[in-house]
Amino acid sequence: MKLLLVEDDHMIGESLQQAMRSHAIYWVQNAMQAEAALASEQFDAMLLDLGLPGKSGMALLQSLRQADNRVPVIIITARDAIEHRIQGLDAGADDYVLKPFSVEEIEARLRAIFRRKEERHSNQVRVNDMVLDTASYTLTMGEISQRLSSKTFAIMHSLMSQPGMIFSKTQLEERLYGWGDEVESNAVEVHIHTIRKKFGADIIQTIRGIGYAINEKKES
Repeated sequence: MKLLLVEDDHMIGESLQQAMRSHAIYWVQNAMQAEAALASEQFDAMLLDLGLPGKSGMALLQSLRQADNRVPVIIITARDAIEHRIQGLDAGADDYVLKPFSVEEIEARLRAIFRRKEERHSNQVRVNDMVLDTASYTLTMGEISQRLSSKTFAIMHSLMSQPGMIFSKTQLEERLYGWGDEVESNAVEVHIHTIRKKFGADIIQTIRGIGYAINEKKES
């Protein structure tokens, strides 16, 4: 795997290059160097620090996505506030890892990104024991298989496409309604109740005061 590492901390950069020798890692230390590398090379994924000198990692990510560059991005940062995580994922990051981290965690998250990418190409999104068929709008969990309405599908597709990410009620509403449509005040709660009634109360987690998520179970 060919990776672009954008990190200004020499200790972290050198450590990752040494520890991840099974990959070809091109290490740069600022956004300008990263943009030059992306313009001349194709990378399988990018590991991106936010606290870069000059142009920030967040600004780099936003400019990449605005230019329709879809290289998978894992943010690696010490910024642990929920709002920072939401901002990074909303800006187009595929995952968000807090420092200090283990190389094994980075490797696992890279595998998860490419596993989800392959599943999207096959019209199926898989998380834990759930399979969402994006062609038929069918959700299968264990022995239960149910065709979803367009709005319950929109909720499950959003949550399953980014397991672990917390979606606020407003973010889910944006996926349920078109521009100018009147939003029902309790629509998200009603549709989540419907999903839980069919598949069990634990299928979607409620994070009090923040929103909703589906967490990917770690392999033991």
